[in-house]
Amino acid sequence: MTTTRSFALALICTLPLTVTAYEWQALPETAPAPTDNPTTPDKIALGKALFFDPRFSSTGTVSCFSCHNVMEGGDDHRPTSIGVHGQVGGRNAPTVWNAAFHVAQFWDARAPSLEEQSKGPPVNPIEMGMPNLDATLKRIRDIPGYRPLFAAAFQGEDTVTMDNAAKAIAAYERTLITPDTPYDRYVKGDRQALSAEQIKGMETVAAIGCTSCHAGPAFNGATLATGPGLLMKFPVNAKSEYVAKYALTKDRGRYEVTKQDADAQLWRVPTLRNLVYTAPYFHNGAVKTLDEAVRVMASTQLDKKLTEPDVKAVVAFLEALSGNFPEQTMPRLPATPGTLLE
Repeated sequence: MTTTRSFALALICTLPLTVTAYEWQALPETAPAPTDNPTTPDKIALGKALFFDPRFSSTGTVSCFSCHNVMEGGDDHRPTSIGVHGQVGGRNAPTVWNAAFHVAQFWDARAPSLEEQSKGPPVNPIEMGMPNLDATLKRIRDIPGYRPLFAAAFQGEDTVTMDNAAKAIAAYERTLITPDTPYDRYVKGDRQALSAEQIKGMETVAAIGCTSCHAGPAFNGATLATGPGLLMKFPVNAKSEYVAKYALTKDRGRYEVTKQDADAQLWRVPTLRNLVYTAPYFHNGAVKTLDEAVRVMASTQLDKKLTEPDVKAVVAFLEALSGNFPEQTMPRLPATPGTLLE
């Protein structure tokens, strides 16, 4: 994406949409998969094992699951995550639930797919701390029990590759979706699925302009852009009292990837689904409660001060975006050779 387009997409986020103009959409029952990585049961099983396995970190102690707890909200509830050797990262761990519906991954949209995203944490010096992907792949190859899992999931003579590992993890993550929320049932025709207050909150969300950014079935803007996805300038209202209170401009967002001034404070639009499970909020995890997050967004993005009844109604609607999570069971991992972590 060019920086000009990045800035243009950011401006979209300040344009209000009326209730009547907005088309509410239910989340699909399945997540889309790329043509070169169709989702299969064997691939899901392998990806799940890799997702839960801490042996692909330098210390053998940190896995994808460490920061993305799929037994709950798909994150770790810390302001910023803790990696190998107790190191603290710079950003809040985004939920992995419904990440399959993002058109780009990470807060700064630096990965174009789940496949590419899964290659990042192992070699991040703070997160999993492996020196490179070759070292990560060697760890996988040195565990004999993984070989039949790769052979079942992929075709070819040498199936144990980093690309295949990434594809398997992505396939598993595409099962982590929550389509059956009260909101989804409501827009499909069940008019009893939402309370009167939740409906009021739904109307308020559209009326004040939240859906300008949080569009689409996942409320993440994915229907409005391709490439790196819809990038939101945050904060828009630099005069908001919350900017200094929560240090919202200390991290410059996508600028940290591109080093282009036009990309400063641009962020991938996060989903609004399952927010009751993912506190604390925002890229730095500085806001602890959902009602405060609503006040912050109204002020920083829309230059509005909501009444407390409106805040309560919006929170009630956001609570209706929490779905029935597919049951998760811990995988049985292949045995560890005694020389693996030497």
